[in-house]
Amino acid sequence: MKKIRYCCKNFKNGTKQVYKSIKGDYPRIKQKKRDCLGNCKLCSKACFAVVGKSKKLVSAPNAEMLFKKLKNKIS
Repeated sequence: MKKIRYCCKNFKNGTKQVYKSIKGDYPRIKQKKRDCLGNCKLCSKACFAVVGKSKKLVSAPNAEMLFKKLKNKIS
């Protein structure tokens, strides 16, 4: 995994803290913030990020669980 993309509109659900935590713990991982990633239904209900070149969607009901899932993918 080389890049994680976040929807800025999803930051209100707690994804902003995930972004900051990944940036601090894994500085070599590239992260991008986009205005919209086109997953509006999911964005309104859960925390999510798009991972890697294959653009795999990773979602969780809260920021803490999303961080754990992303951490597992990185390790």
